[in-house]
Amino acid sequence: MPVFQPPGTINAQTHLPNEDLTLELADFYKVFGDCSRLRILFTLLDNELYVNEIAEILGMSQSAVSHQLRILRQHKLVKVKKEGKTSIYSLGDDHVYRILTQGLEHLSH
Repeated sequence: MPVFQPPGTINAQTHLPNEDLTLELADFYKVFGDCSRLRILFTLLDNELYVNEIAEILGMSQSAVSHQLRILRQHKLVKVKKEGKTSIYSLGDDHVYRILTQGLEHLSH
């Protein structure tokens, strides 16, 4: 059983990642700072969709959706599967799903 330590006595550096990792994490979280990208991620929460489907659902142009999807792909938040000349998009993995749903859960408290 851990020994209780009064506030301020715990080593604050225990959980502090190195500077490179901190910068990478900050860049990762910046991606979530754009409303269009968040809306795209939420449309993909339980769906695999084509660019034109995402654009229609969100009332955005296909070029705007494609631009945001490129950013999301670069950060491995979405993945693409080619079907002939078209591409179908889905969330990158279960971590992305959890980030989105836990964010909503956090806000509801």
